[in-house]
Amino acid sequence: MSFTPFKLAISAEMVFLDLPFIERVKRIHALGFSAEIWSWTTKDIPALVATGADFTSMTGYISGNLTDPEDIQHLLDSARESLAVAARLNCPSLNLHGTGLGDKGLPVKPVAHTTGRMWLSACKTLEKIARLGEDAGRVFLLENLNTEVDHPGTPFARADDTLALIEAVGSPHLKMNLDLYHAQIGEGNLIELIQRAGSAIGEIQVADVPGRMEPGTGEIHYPAIAKALFGMGYTGVVGLEGWASGDSEAALERFRQAFTLD
Repeated sequence: MSFTPFKLAISAEMVFLDLPFIERVKRIHALGFSAEIWSWTTKDIPALVATGADFTSMTGYISGNLTDPEDIQHLLDSARESLAVAARLNCPSLNLHGTGLGDKGLPVKPVAHTTGRMWLSACKTLEKIARLGEDAGRVFLLENLNTEVDHPGTPFARADDTLALIEAVGSPHLKMNLDLYHAQIGEGNLIELIQRAGSAIGEIQVADVPGRMEPGTGEIHYPAIAKALFGMGYTGVVGLEGWASGDSEAALERFRQAFTLD
């Protein structure tokens, strides 16, 4: 008998693009998925609450980064604001990146080389972030990105970098948003990667390579990923953060099937 052991979620930013944002969330909810959003500052929060949707993740900051003193304070302040919104949405997880991202996902302050001092600063900042999460009863997720295609100049972007920071902080309120689309482009060897990350994983995000569309449109064999995740005891959130290759509803069903086990 087939079953889906994971909590499947959809980024409302990337599907049903012909609909207003609130209607996208309603469709995602009606199809039996949880919803995820990016920046809450552009959203009608009361309207999102009124959809009755289950929200699993949202962006956890507005501005700032992990390493520059002034920007660290911006990051911490906007993380506090984001936690207040997460409480309204009953959203358990808030997403972070190695640095603040601007237009088209490019770093506001690109970095050519990550220094030892930057590593130390990032670790200390993330310790503060984790304490904010603990006080609020939420979890912050640090997402790996690729620098080859989508996010050049982003520090701490590789999955190995993200995992190292999370392990150094050692808090249950700071976990990894392991994005397998980004990891495939930058690192590959995905099953070994998820097994190595283990309990540090707070969410898995997926899309196929190339093209960043739903599973089955590219080179990643997601049914094998699903079996490996379940085999290691992971039954948490798996989120589709990718475009639909055609009809959005059909794309979501292909995603569901990729993470359905026999």
